[in-house]
Amino acid sequence: MIVVDDVHKHFGGFHAVDGASLTIGKGTITGLIGPNGAGKTTLFNVIAGVLKPTSGRVLMDGQDITGLPPHELFHKGLLRTFQIAHEFSSMTCRENLMMVPGNQLGETLWNTWFGRKRIADQERALRAKADEVLEFLTVEHLADQKAGQISGGQKKLLELGRTMMVDAKIVFLDEVGAGVNRTLLNTIGDAIIRLNQERGYTFVVIEHDMDFIGRLCDPVICMAEGKVLAQGTLAEIKANEHVIEAYLGTGLKNKTA
Repeated sequence: MIVVDDVHKHFGGFHAVDGASLTIGKGTITGLIGPNGAGKTTLFNVIAGVLKPTSGRVLMDGQDITGLPPHELFHKGLLRTFQIAHEFSSMTCRENLMMVPGNQLGETLWNTWFGRKRIADQERALRAKADEVLEFLTVEHLADQKAGQISGGQKKLLELGRTMMVDAKIVFLDEVGAGVNRTLLNTIGDAIIRLNQERGYTFVVIEHDMDFIGRLCDPVICMAEGKVLAQGTLAEIKANEHVIEAYLGTGLKNKTA
């Protein structure tokens, strides 16, 4: 689904991504691991259109999407979440979800004057969809809660829910487990697996929790110093000499990456 071909991203003299090439297969849950500063999030930002690469290409379903802005990629079904959740804190969780789909009828002045019934019908459909998403994520009890008042883990679930409000094809999750307790992390993992198996979502996951990676991801890609070191199963990654060296000889067996 995604091909990253010799991508570089430089910030002055610093090469955050330095000739990275990888492929993401359709229908997979791919893990992206590596030491801090490996270039993982920068690569995510290049793929998702937040940053333009210095050189190299990104393809999606064979189409060159290099440098396309996030809103265009959104309409192609490529979405990403962030390590720090971005919610409309003064709106309810349901309202946050209802905001996601683009080109809503109520966004034009003409429709607010002459299309009120159609706007109301669309809002009812969006409300029903949002409630379905909240139920799928087992947080329907938060529907009327202000998004700014829920926990960090619940905000991560809400971000995942946003991807369900549109026809997402591939979702990039940046450290979905950061600051999340184990119970909620398991809930998030369950939702990712169900979306993958039941709805055909493709996921790419940056994560430092190797138990979480091991439960969800195959294949796993390891980056270091802006380059891709290895790709394979988590067991193969753990046994790879270049990966072990990148982690300063500590390996991955009994610690996070």
